[in-house]
Amino acid sequence: MWLALLLFLLQSPANLTGRWVYETQTPEGETRGEKREGFLTTPFGEQARVMEYRGKLETVAQRVSTDPPKPAPLLPSPVLPDLQDLPDDGLARTPPMGWNSGNKFRRNIDDKTIRAIADAMVASGMRDAGYVYLNIDDSWQGTRDENGNLRPNEKFPDMKALADYVHFRGLKLGLYSSPGPQTCAGFEGSYNHEEQDARTFAAWGIDYLKYDWCSAARVLKPEQMRAAYQKMGQALRATGRPIVYSLCLNGQQNVGEWGAKAGGHLWRTAGDLRDAWDSITSIGFEKQVGLEKYSGPGRWNDPGMLEVGNGGMAANEYRTHFSLWALLAAPLLAGNDIRNMTPETRSILLNREVIAVNQDPLGKQASRIWKDGDAEVWIKPLVDGGQAIGLFNRGSEFREIGTLVPTPARIHELWTRREIRILGEELRLDVPPHGVVLIRATPLTGPGPR
Repeated sequence: MWLALLLFLLQSPANLTGRWVYETQTPEGETRGEKREGFLTTPFGEQARVMEYRGKLETVAQRVSTDPPKPAPLLPSPVLPDLQDLPDDGLARTPPMGWNSGNKFRRNIDDKTIRAIADAMVASGMRDAGYVYLNIDDSWQGTRDENGNLRPNEKFPDMKALADYVHFRGLKLGLYSSPGPQTCAGFEGSYNHEEQDARTFAAWGIDYLKYDWCSAARVLKPEQMRAAYQKMGQALRATGRPIVYSLCLNGQQNVGEWGAKAGGHLWRTAGDLRDAWDSITSIGFEKQVGLEKYSGPGRWNDPGMLEVGNGGMAANEYRTHFSLWALLAAPLLAGNDIRNMTPETRSILLNREVIAVNQDPLGKQASRIWKDGDAEVWIKPLVDGGQAIGLFNRGSEFREIGTLVPTPARIHELWTRREIRILGEELRLDVPPHGVVLIRATPLTGPGPR
């Protein structure tokens, strides 16, 4: 689906800017799911080039048909603040944990489903393990009233009542918006309504906002990105309600340099993660190297929402995925259907020892300290002076991987929960294909936190 659309755009002699429409299809050619919409933009950004197209992806790998273009409606100029460094507000001292509707449910989400997920997060033990944010992704938005106040659509008849339901269960509720006029799915964005929408979110009792660039590219230049995100960051703080602020801009404009200064607590470092091994290797391993300098309490690199339990990978690949996210001090936002988890999925998402690595209060992101072909070693410093060590095998054959460990230390493997004894300082273990051995090395004597 995405590949076909991309191939069409690469082969097309014209630069498309505007709205696209597609349907998901199975490999056999059967339509699956609903028609979806979004925006495409050229690198130029001039208003004169903003045209609207309506079309449909007719097969998985053939062509996109478009109706004749028509000019998009002119929008008022953006009102952006002068850049400033917003101070740390004390939120998100450890990486946020919770659940997001986007991966599994896409636009097929409503009030009833969110309430059922909230109940399942309590019953499954997810809440007690630390997964407290329940985030509604794109498609909840309706229209604005005569005073410009944003209203939810018919799928969410009373957002305040839903927030109360979620809060009563010891959870927190999150929403999604965009600095552009429309979200990625074509719903109402917060463009030039930032302060108004922030007050609405606070009045409803919202605890988390994911803010996705999307159609902002139609009305804002890339160099205005920081100011656009700062505007909503200031608006959220002005409400007086503690709201965790997630910047979703796929790593553009070196967001790690300024994300926290704009009021963000976490920021996406790459494009959307897919439930596939090649996506985990590309985004999880390659695109996170060197980003550790931007991460720490209150400011987290976000490689994407978890795909554990969605069915596209094997169990060992999901353990690798979860292990890497734990070492990266990444937000742990589950994206599966909590209501019907398999025992295998539950054992991964609820592994308290792996979660403890992610939530370690020192707040250090792991660094890749060694790589040899498909073999890698990542090390994360811990508050007790120890280390979390990931031995990763990205290849298709068993691989012996070794590293030095601090001694004397307790060497504990976090998936098999076995103690490992070594002679000397070198640890060498066989790691299965697409697998991981995740170690916690706790010093028996020696220095404290570093």
